[in-house]
Amino acid sequence: MRNRKLLIAVALIFLVSVCLSVCILRHSDRRTVEIVQDGAVLYTFDLNRAEDQEIRVPAADGGNNLIVISGGTICIAEADCPDQTCVKMGELKSDYLPIVCLPHKLIVRFAEGEA
Repeated sequence: MRNRKLLIAVALIFLVSVCLSVCILRHSDRRTVEIVQDGAVLYTFDLNRAEDQEIRVPAADGGNNLIVISGGTICIAEADCPDQTCVKMGELKSDYLPIVCLPHKLIVRFAEGEA
């Protein structure tokens, strides 16, 4: 009886985890992105219309991030922060998983309120 309850609990946890993973990793239908630093929106782009370009965003600490828009995608290609997490995240794909550079207080995300 106890093993059966444990098995059911593990199965439920597994199913919930799979559902959450699918939601988080699902590609977004949104195409408008924002580049936000320290709470202020610096740039807004429609990826369907934006030309391929590179944007260097300076940080208050003297560092910077290089953001690349290419072929309808956006990513942080270079950063001089120590952990490089923002670069390793790759292209922005999910509504629930923005690209974040904590040392430079920079966020690349899909615009809020867009359908």
